[in-house]
Amino acid sequence: MTINHASTLKKEYFIFYINLVMISRNCTLEQAKEITLELFFHNEPFRYGSQSYERFLEAYHQLSISVEENRTCCA
Repeated sequence: MTINHASTLKKEYFIFYINLVMISRNCTLEQAKEITLELFFHNEPFRYGSQSYERFLEAYHQLSISVEENRTCCA
């Protein structure tokens, strides 16, 4: 995916990206978060600015709520 370094990436972008990592690597949400930090951010959370990192954290939080709801309703 091409990144425009001058713009703030949206939460929806990171939801898609994290989901893609989870599907392609067959991993947990927590593992996908670590992989994204390593591969996308190159272990530099503010590489694309503080707002993009904040949107990443919001996306992770939203996905974690979704995972927890699925675990609760389908357990």
